[in-house]
Amino acid sequence: MKEFIYRLAVEEDGPTAVEYAVILALLVATCIGAVNLLANETAASFDNSASAINTAFGS
Repeated sequence: MKEFIYRLAVEEDGPTAVEYAVILALLVATCIGAVNLLANETAASFDNSASAINTAFGS
């Protein structure tokens, strides 16, 4: 047990893995937010185009 605690205190693999996990979580959250924003903007663009086409054809 002492050896395990010593390895946790001395080795730096654990904190590095946690830092990578935090960076990955931030990247995933940013990607999800960007996709959500682009989806909303694209839907709004299609709605505007549909309205303009309907107006042009007098429907």
